[in-house]
Amino acid sequence: MILDKSHPAQFDADEQRFRHLTVKAHEAGFRLTPQRRAVLRALVFSDKHPGAEELFLQVKGEYPDLSLATVYKCLDMLKAMGEVLQLEFRDGSSRFDGRRPASHAHVICTRCGAIEDATADPFTWCSDDVSIETGYRLERYRFDLYGLCPDCQAQATRQQ
Repeated sequence: MILDKSHPAQFDADEQRFRHLTVKAHEAGFRLTPQRRAVLRALVFSDKHPGAEELFLQVKGEYPDLSLATVYKCLDMLKAMGEVLQLEFRDGSSRFDGRRPASHAHVICTRCGAIEDATADPFTWCSDDVSIETGYRLERYRFDLYGLCPDCQAQATRQQ
């Protein structure tokens, strides 16, 4: 697996997140095999919110004996620790955010399926109002915005 070091600050943050997760997994009693560590690293260093199959294909080149079950067990371990955000979609697929496990907004491309984290979080300003209106004590949320990513916009412009 080749790690992108072209953005040193993000690389350092990802490396620190990876170390945090390995320590936390160890403290929680989870066994971190080299394959699980590779899956964990691939997830943390990804900015694309990969699915389990994507992680499997990415790591399988380095560990040919890796099974898809190992990837799912690693993701389940992270979910049990509250350290991954699972984005479930109506078609039954899931994508995972290993960098930011807390609820936050995402922008999703309607053409290619790319997912980006939104730094501005439109839900935070209304969460108190929603709690008051409904009586719910909010624990987490899912807020997705849909549109065309810059690459798909450029492609659509070229096709016109």
